[in-house]
Parts: sequence; structure tokens; C-alpha cells
Amino acid sequence: MSNLAVPARHPGGFTLIELMVAMLLGLIVIGGVTSVFLAGQQTYRANEALSDVADGSRTAFELLSRDLRSAGLTGCDTTNGRVANVINKVAGSTPWYADWNNALHGYDDATQDPALTSITGAGKPVAGTSSVHILSTASTDVSVSWVPAPNAANFKVSGTTTQLTTGDLIMVCDFDHASILQITGYNNSNVTVGHNSGNANPSPGNCAKGLGYPTVCDATANGNPYTFPGNSRVAKLTASVWYIGTNPVNGKSLYRLRATNSGGAVTATSQEMVRNVTNMQIAYLQPGAGSPGTSFVNAAGITNWTTVDSAQVALEVTSTNQRAGVNQKPIVRQFISTTTVRNRAP
Repeated sequence: MSNLAVPARHPGGFTLIELMVAMLLGLIVIGGVTSVFLAGQQTYRANEALSDVADGSRTAFELLSRDLRSAGLTGCDTTNGRVANVINKVAGSTPWYADWNNALHGYDDATQDPALTSITGAGKPVAGTSSVHILSTASTDVSVSWVPAPNAANFKVSGTTTQLTTGDLIMVCDFDHASILQITGYNNSNVTVGHNSGNANPSPGNCAKGLGYPTVCDATANGNPYTFPGNSRVAKLTASVWYIGTNPVNGKSLYRLRATNSGGAVTATSQEMVRNVTNMQIAYLQPGAGSPGTSFVNAAGITNWTTVDSAQVALEVTSTNQRAGVNQKPIVRQFISTTTVRNRAP
């Protein structure tokens, strides 16, 4: 047997071309996975932003509609319009927070709303957006129990309460009429509510102590005497203005300006309610003569606010995530809701 030499084998491996092909395929796979991941991430951001926008609109409509439905609500039958008001005028006119003749009243440009013109900084109204004033009442746990005399400047309530204090604006009503007044002194020991005339303390005070209808503010400050019978309703007056304002991060939000009792003086406090509500336009339905009665018109088209029985609110809401939409922009959606004023519904 011959002893033949076997040639040596070179170790196996990838050629340069094979390595480049493998790298190219790897990059394609990585690119595909990355693309799917980024698309999924963008879809998640978009869905989250849409949910955020929907939740914001739902909250805004719920809060605003709750106030709109109760506009002008006294808790007594006052469909005859008999409402006395002894709150002192300020600068020659009834303050917005006590103007029951405009229990529902809107402005097409919030910067022209007299209740908002003094607000600067956070909460400042945004030009071109609507605002709406809403006055109503909130029930208390007491009622009238006894009045000393028709021209008395006080009456007793049915029990002690923590819901009334000096400076509160309240409404007392019975089968005949309702009266709006400011408590000038409340004594929880003998459950006596004072409503004397004057404006030194509290403020703005009452022009007369008589609570009869029609309102009389004469030089004697006795006014039009009236005795509310036992069980007459005692309710706190609520007043708010809803509008779009500039928030602390230079965005836009839905705000509520609310009249509150601060140490005996009525003050207006603005509160941010829902962030990223960037626009609000409100139209109203005014039945009867002077209006189509079947179509909503803006505030400038209303000739008699006491007859307005519905409000159509259009909100524009922007997502919190500013890169959730197409081209890395925020998602913006418009929503519309119609609310009927309960005590004015036909």
C-alpha cells in the first residue's frame, strides 16, 4: 500500500459576500421590528390621547350641564316671575351674582363679560370664546319658622345649621313670591337670621329690610313689608360664570368664576375646572315672538333671556400629549351637547 499524502483542508467560514448578505438581512429584520414597535407606540399614544380628549369633554359637559339645568331654580313655584331683590346696587347696577333677571345670560366674547374684565394672569378669559352666567339656589337644612312682624329685619329658622353665616346671599320663597337678600347677622344660638338695610357690613348689603314684592328701596329703608309664613323655603343663592381662560402653563382650560362669601363680603373666585378645553361656543334657544324658536342663535341674537330654555354648547378639546396626532401634533376634537333648563322646559 502506497503512503499518499492527503492535502490539508482550509478551515470553513463565511465569505465577505455572505457576511454582507447576512448583515443586510439582519438590518431588514431589525428595521421591520423597529417599525412595528414605533407604529404600536404611536397607536398607543393616539388611543391614549383620544381617551384623554373624550374624558375631558365628558367631564366638562357634566359639570357645565349640571349648572345649566338648574338656572333660575328657586325651589318654589315662581313661574309668575314674582321675585323681589333687596341686594344693594354696585356702581348703579345690580351685581351679576344677584341679577336674577339674568339667571341665565351669555356673552359671545368672554373678554367683554363684565364679570371677567378684572381677571389677569391665570384664569384670564380668552378672546372669541363664549361665557355664560348661571344663577340658581342650593337647598339648606332649615326653613322659616317665625317672623316677629311684617317690617322686622329678621326671622327665625327651624333649627341650628352650619350652612348659613353672616354675608351669605340667600333666597326665601313661598307660594306668593321669592325674595333675594344678604344675611347681615346670623345667630346660631337663637336661630335668628338678620337682614337689615345698609352696606357697611356685610357687603354689598341690603337696600331695605322689607322683603315684599315688588321691591321697594325707599329713604326709610323699610321697603315693602312682608311676612313669610312658617315652612317657607330658605336656600343659598349660587352664582357662577363658565368660560375659557388661560391656565398657569399658558394653555387653555375651562374655568368657573364663582361668587363666594369671604368674611362677610361677596367676592368672585376663579377656578380651573377642566384643562385643555381650548374653545367654547354657546348658542341658545329662545321660543316665542322675536326669535325663530326652532333654531339656536348666539348670545347677541337673544332679545329676552328670561325665556331661553335651552343651550347648545360646542367644546374644542386638545390632548395633553402634544405629539399624539399626525405629524407629531396634538389631537383636537370638537364636541356638541344640548342642555334644557329644567324649570323653563315646556
